[in-house]
Amino acid sequence: MPYLESSDYKAPKVLFNGHLQTVIPAGLRRVKNYPMLQRERMTTPDSDFLDLDWAKGDKSKLVIISHGLEGNSTRPYMLGMIKAFHGRGYDVLAWNYRGCSGQINEAPRLYHSGATDDLELVIANAVSQGYDNILLIGFSLGGNLTLKYLGEDATPRHPEVKGGIVFSVPLDLHACSIQINKKENYIYSARFTRSLKRKVLDKAAQYPELLDTTKLPQMKTVFDYDENYTAPFHGFTNALDYYTKCSSKYFLSGIKVPTLVVNAANDPFLAGDCFNPYLFTSLDKVHFEMPKDGGHCGFASYSDGGMFWSERRALSFAEEIL
Repeated sequence: MPYLESSDYKAPKVLFNGHLQTVIPAGLRRVKNYPMLQRERMTTPDSDFLDLDWAKGDKSKLVIISHGLEGNSTRPYMLGMIKAFHGRGYDVLAWNYRGCSGQINEAPRLYHSGATDDLELVIANAVSQGYDNILLIGFSLGGNLTLKYLGEDATPRHPEVKGGIVFSVPLDLHACSIQINKKENYIYSARFTRSLKRKVLDKAAQYPELLDTTKLPQMKTVFDYDENYTAPFHGFTNALDYYTKCSSKYFLSGIKVPTLVVNAANDPFLAGDCFNPYLFTSLDKVHFEMPKDGGHCGFASYSDGGMFWSERRALSFAEEIL
């Protein structure tokens, strides 16, 4: 589908740039009265586990929500989307990547932007429980994961998956790894790097023969993490090989179900083809919307009863699909 040139999102005046539109929703938003989540620990074929958080109802429609880098199912953007869809009659499944649910995972691997095998396990689990109308939603890394999943197989694995909606997606992982390392993004890069270092130390305690922690003092950026840990630990030659094989921009043409991609033009995390509408103009199923404002996983709104614009936009697109 063609690039959607107009968007009705307008940021609150007090949030006057992309950094404020990113930081304030992430740090200060409190989602009230969201449904109680029931945790299911799912065993994986490699004797590991994934923690799935459910808000169940009548099993007529299900949304599966994937979080961002170093996120989890309880981040404000996740809880806001859970509340919005559950309130509209959907069942909701918010899953945590390996090592992101508060307990380090058991297998000699972690998560990364291209680990669609885990998303497949989550979807297969939902299908086995009787859901036949499933919508995938993803934020940031979870958006990349969702698009890659939808586009990587010529034949869809589950006809029950009817569409996808993603926000703040690093379609171009290499360009974004450069962007996040810029001086104006130091606060984000430092936070991610500290958190990822702790993950490496936890995993190295389990598998000291597989992880060399002597590289950690020199790990200053997300690129360093991907070069020294993500890539070799998950079978990639190096960070560039990982970025090339996992960037969702290379999988868009394979998407066979209606899908909405929303990237704010002022997103401080994104760069390169993340803002390229020409990636989408020849696609039959994929819509690209680029609001002027929104930041990264922000899209705050203070005039809609606590619901953010991203949640209203996702509900609107979902109703068009299902």
